[in-house]
Amino acid sequence: MGRRRAAELYRAPFPLYTVSVPRAGLVVTAGGGGASKTGISNGVHFLRLERVAGSLSATLIHCHDTETRAPMNMAVAGNVLAVGQDATCHVLRFQEEKEKTVPRKNSKKDDTVKKAETKKRKQANKTACNAGGDTRKETSEITVEALHVVHTDLSTDALQKCVRFNQTHSILATGGVDGYIRVWEFPSMKKRFDFQAHEAEVEDLDISPDNKIVTVGRDFKCCVWKNDQLVTGLCWNENMPQITEKMYRYQACRFGKVEDNKEALRLYTVQIPHKRERKPLQCYISKWDGNNFLPLLTRDCGNEVISAMSVSELGTFVGLGTVTGSVAIYIAFSLQQVYYVKETHGIVVTDLAFLPDVRQTREVTGETEAALLSVAVDSRCKLHLVPSRQMFPVWVVLLLCGLIIVMTILLLQHLFPGLL
Repeated sequence: MGRRRAAELYRAPFPLYTVSVPRAGLVVTAGGGGASKTGISNGVHFLRLERVAGSLSATLIHCHDTETRAPMNMAVAGNVLAVGQDATCHVLRFQEEKEKTVPRKNSKKDDTVKKAETKKRKQANKTACNAGGDTRKETSEITVEALHVVHTDLSTDALQKCVRFNQTHSILATGGVDGYIRVWEFPSMKKRFDFQAHEAEVEDLDISPDNKIVTVGRDFKCCVWKNDQLVTGLCWNENMPQITEKMYRYQACRFGKVEDNKEALRLYTVQIPHKRERKPLQCYISKWDGNNFLPLLTRDCGNEVISAMSVSELGTFVGLGTVTGSVAIYIAFSLQQVYYVKETHGIVVTDLAFLPDVRQTREVTGETEAALLSVAVDSRCKLHLVPSRQMFPVWVVLLLCGLIIVMTILLLQHLFPGLL
């Protein structure tokens, strides 16, 4: 069996730090070279996921220039993006433009005008993208409008580390290197809460359906908040005496649904070694009850340090990316690994996003159980597919069991004539 490979969908002209899927068929990814004068641009790229001539591809349809600030993290609410750039959060609204259909005429003049308009559109998009990546289409089909800019970190080395919308898109929460969580009303972006959640950087956060906020920080803590009040702190290694205090820290957290149970909710956290050892330590993934925050299951997930995590829309799968560029997919119920590609990127995986499990996605990816996008500092966006398992109908299984029983009886009668 050959080595498993992930399909490379897109290569940007800058390092990629974040990726989201607003709807089936549309992918948004962003990154850049920052403020340094290296000639590397910064921007948000909108991609159309499609299958052309039997091959999967992501076509660039629009690029939004972010000038001197590289987008480092992003959250999506419908057609709105909340993009973290340095110590600020930029709220953008995008809208897909419908292409105008022009009646065909057998006129040389009309053909000349059409060619001129096409050339003009291509030239405008090329200028905005500043030499885009490997694409097959450069006509802009999306417009982007800036709605708000808010400061989300006030420390000396200010940087927004994470951003999330709640389920109803009524609030937006941000976390930064100053350890503070800032909660904003959306769409007005009026600040509702501003409190210190951690004594060090906030690494990640997520919001439950009832608006509880879970935060993880570099101070070894994972905390649950209701508004700006601490509800509880989580302890993943309570029953693991071999793991000492401050040996591990939390890296990521995500809520997930439970398939076939609308009332249930799960929280997933990733724990990584605080210090690098000569012999690499195992990383761990934990599953919690998302309502009462009691631990349910913890499993090791290899000794490659985890850098990113994502949970599928239906809560069926958990995706993990590592600092060495590997990508793995786990069954959420059992935390059993079902997919793994070693060093598919070769450098830090910065973000992951599952494609929605809908008909439009399956038309592009084929019949798969899960489709996961990964982006990394190597400027590539790759697609990881978990193929559907072959399922036999119940009647086929029963028929085979019946045949086995009959054959067993006939064999016994042949070998021992007086036995039956």
